[in-house]
Amino acid sequence: MPTVEVTDLKDGDFLLDVREDDEWQAGHAEGALHIPISEFVARYGELTEAAPQDGRIHVICRSGGRSAQVTMYLAQQGIDAVNVDGGMQVWQAAGRPVVTDEGLPGHVL
Repeated sequence: MPTVEVTDLKDGDFLLDVREDDEWQAGHAEGALHIPISEFVARYGELTEAAPQDGRIHVICRSGGRSAQVTMYLAQQGIDAVNVDGGMQVWQAAGRPVVTDEGLPGHVL
């Protein structure tokens, strides 16, 4: 499965967060698109509208398990998607900003 490290991500890379609502509300990467894995199939159109046409989708969750499932699904649809290894736990540990919807400092559940 295609995987990238948190440190490989650059500002402006398209990030899809598939964690559930309570996890998102506690803290997320600024600018990420949030579609919980439990709603992913029903909300798939939101992703295709928001994602760059010829760009890569970086999929993230808490630790990498759920995002791996979504990455596999997207790859089967012919979409250039990669799993972010270690998820938001590694994101936060690497010193990347984690924010709430209000733009305040957040944390990873």
